[in-house]
Amino acid sequence: MQRPASPASVSSNMAAARSGRCGFFVEKKKRFCKMIVAKGKVFCGEHANMEEGSSRRIPCPLDPKHTVSEDKLDKHLKKCNSREKAKPVYYVENINSGSTDGETLEQVSLSERSRAELQSLLDKLKSAVTGLQCDVEDSVLSHPVLQEELNDPKNGDSAHKHLKQQSSLLGHLEALGLLGRGRCFVEFGAGRGKLSHWIHEALKSRDQLQTCDDLQLLLVERSSTRFKVDGKHQHAGVQFERLQVDIQYLDLSKVQLLRQKRLPLVGVGKHLCGAATDLALRCLLKTPRPAGEAEPPRKRLKTSEQEEPPLAESGLGPGPVLGLAVALCCHHRCEWRHYVGQQFFLQRGLGAAEFSAFCRMSSWATCGLRVANQDHDPQARPGDGDDEEEHEPAEETDAVSGFLSAEERERVGRLCKRLIDSGRLHFLETRGFRGKLARYANSQVTLENVVLTAVPSPPSWRTN
Repeated sequence: MQRPASPASVSSNMAAARSGRCGFFVEKKKRFCKMIVAKGKVFCGEHANMEEGSSRRIPCPLDPKHTVSEDKLDKHLKKCNSREKAKPVYYVENINSGSTDGETLEQVSLSERSRAELQSLLDKLKSAVTGLQCDVEDSVLSHPVLQEELNDPKNGDSAHKHLKQQSSLLGHLEALGLLGRGRCFVEFGAGRGKLSHWIHEALKSRDQLQTCDDLQLLLVERSSTRFKVDGKHQHAGVQFERLQVDIQYLDLSKVQLLRQKRLPLVGVGKHLCGAATDLALRCLLKTPRPAGEAEPPRKRLKTSEQEEPPLAESGLGPGPVLGLAVALCCHHRCEWRHYVGQQFFLQRGLGAAEFSAFCRMSSWATCGLRVANQDHDPQARPGDGDDEEEHEPAEETDAVSGFLSAEERERVGRLCKRLIDSGRLHFLETRGFRGKLARYANSQVTLENVVLTAVPSPPSWRTN
């Protein structure tokens, strides 16, 4: 049981609490609490109830992860960080969710399916991938701006793997002609913001201009993230902004930063889990249009029927989309209602039921390799692991023993991933973009090593 420090515990563990730190002894950790205390206090806020005459502390009703003095509850609720806040102007409910029509499917794990059902799914998969380009070419690139950091022996193995991925992603942006000034980079699922950090470093080192007015970096992340690198750019002169919002609810046309100069957009992301990739594609491509692509002429209205001009036409919306580079992962977490390739599946006689099954089967591509590839690095420093790549593993119930060999299951899992990604490529094509899949890192660096890139198609290639 945790308790205030007693003379016996102090003598057997350490002399005393550090000056200015909490005097509460954490029995489980065999040390004093490290929280800073207020002037004249012995205990921190969490352990203030140990002081004589203090009021009882209770779990906060908004977030039970922290406590509050019972007699100060009303005051706390008005300023608690977990209180419901007013929605920002760019928050639009389910704007990028996709179709909400259709039946709600009951999720069925693969282990609950019969051998006949599994074989039927395999037959449908083989038929669906016929004629598709399922081989992904190796394209491990690099960028010189990260070379010094890659050579730093202080970086642990985990940090080194992330740096290799970031270097290759910057290399792909460079190869596509997307890494330059005069644009706004939108990083989806930004986490700590390391990818945006290196984009800025690459452009800063290339062109030693004193002003960065022609460069914007917009980071989108739904959760509160520790060890953010945003602070390194506060005085860099660059427009570096973070939005804490789910991509599902983000309307880029209402983001003030994008409406100021209407710079062309480049979408980036390092490991957008499952449905987040589909949400990001829809968010990026639903409102803005590729550079040079004009809206089809609209029917002229009578004076009394005149509409409000769209944001893009009135000069208030974001600029055109120049392209994107997104590292894919966690196909088992995709959802039919968010999936941008629904039309692609339907054209092949497949629907929500098959999509759900293929998503589960996609975990076979990595489930037998993941543990060996994610050994703990005892020398890793705090924050080395990049919070943005903490993925939810596939359900154990999707592991089917005795059905196909391990090598065959891995091959089937990869086919499922490619089929799902082919639907995304089809979506990009319908939006006037030429998409491509490439293996941007080797499997020893990350098992989820495929990047989706896209740039506007030449006019003759575009789908009507």
